[in-house]
Amino acid sequence: MAFRKRQKVEVYKRSKDESWQDYMDRYVGLRGVVTDPDTVKNDPDALIEVTLDKEGTHRFPQDCLRVVEN
Repeated sequence: MAFRKRQKVEVYKRSKDESWQDYMDRYVGLRGVVTDPDTVKNDPDALIEVTLDKEGTHRFPQDCLRVVEN
C-alpha cells in the first residue's frame, strides 16, 4: 500500500521488519498522521515517518501500519 502525507494511520501490530526495536512495542495501538511517506523512493520496504498523538514523530516499517478512517 502507498501511504500519503497527512493520512491517518494506526500502529496496529508489531512489525516483523529488522528495524523494529523492542521499545516500539509501546506504540502498538496508537494513531497518528503520516508526515513523510517517502514517496520519492516508493519502496515497500522503506520506513514511514509518522507523528503519533502525544508521542512525537517516529519512523515505522510499513507492515505495522494501517490506514484509519477518522
